[in-house]
Amino acid sequence: MTDTPDAAAVHRQLQTVLDPELRVPVTDLGMVGGVNVDAEGTASVTIKLTTEACPMRSRIVDEVTAAAVRAPGIRTAEVQLDVMSPEERAELKEQLRGGPAGAKINPFANPDSLTKVYAVASGKGGVGKSSVTVNLACAMAAEGLKVGIIDADVHGFSVPGLMGITDKPTRLDEMILPPVAHEVKTISIGMFVDPGQAVAWRGPMLHRAVEQFLTDVHFGDLDVLLLDLPPGTGDIAISVAQLLPGSELLVVTTPQAAAADVAERAGALSTQTEQKVAGVIENMGPMTMPDGSVLDLFGSGGGQLVADRLSESLQTQVPLLGSVPLDPGLRQAGDDGAPIVLSDSPSPAGQALRGIAQRLAQIPRGISGRSLPIHPG
Repeated sequence: MTDTPDAAAVHRQLQTVLDPELRVPVTDLGMVGGVNVDAEGTASVTIKLTTEACPMRSRIVDEVTAAAVRAPGIRTAEVQLDVMSPEERAELKEQLRGGPAGAKINPFANPDSLTKVYAVASGKGGVGKSSVTVNLACAMAAEGLKVGIIDADVHGFSVPGLMGITDKPTRLDEMILPPVAHEVKTISIGMFVDPGQAVAWRGPMLHRAVEQFLTDVHFGDLDVLLLDLPPGTGDIAISVAQLLPGSELLVVTTPQAAAADVAERAGALSTQTEQKVAGVIENMGPMTMPDGSVLDLFGSGGGQLVADRLSESLQTQVPLLGSVPLDPGLRQAGDDGAPIVLSDSPSPAGQALRGIAQRLAQIPRGISGRSLPIHPG
């Protein structure tokens, strides 16, 4: 018995197609303008793009076509593209924001937010902070968490390259939809400037940039948000603490004693910003050579030293979350835009970073002190 082509069956299959940026079914976003099926089994599907210049249009067409032909009795599918009207876009923005379309809020500053926010900090540059941020994010996403990255290092942005992102963000009027790579939603000032262009901004502009990333970029509901801070304790580190009062610091250092001294100052900033230090990560640690010998190119023990000093000065336990050994594969993976934690090849650095990510992922999104929507029967 041959299945009779049915438009409702096609629509059910379209529920499996996620918008590449919002990661929400196109059927839930009002993007399906209509579905028609003829007697020969050809499905005609109209998809309404959020904007005329949608960079993901070809991917959407391919995925809608593939989904439509999975419906019983459908032999071929044709996709026509349309664009949402201003009224439809306004309705979509209201749906995404959960409030009036014109309202701009920082959802991660809401006391009821359950998103764990980690600001990845270092006392000095060159310790691999951005690489650590990217790999932690991708490792958590690979475990099924919903993860976002804000590249807050406005002057020295590097996250797009490390993530292999070449797509530009999509603008939905004043709302920005961040590109998604390796299941991580990512935003960076590097996505808005030409290659090689310098960003020469002072304090107020830097603060505004971070604020816009938090209010204008739609990340949706995240389990974890990581911010890659610039090195040191300057304007952006202070702005992040003000804009995200519930954020916690992850301090990255190398084993070198001099780097540890500087990293300690980055962690000590928490006494002024009232942030918690979630832990210390040692990068470029001792490397085991093929003959079994250990190469400690940058010394050893710096990570534990920072953790011990911060524990003493902050009068609370600051753990050493892990030591990431020096690994040429980590550098190569970053150059390729393919984070090493996603590689199948054995890598000591990848294993260490996955272990740190799992340790952080096990910390539940906090509900202490928050009212729960439970009412007596």
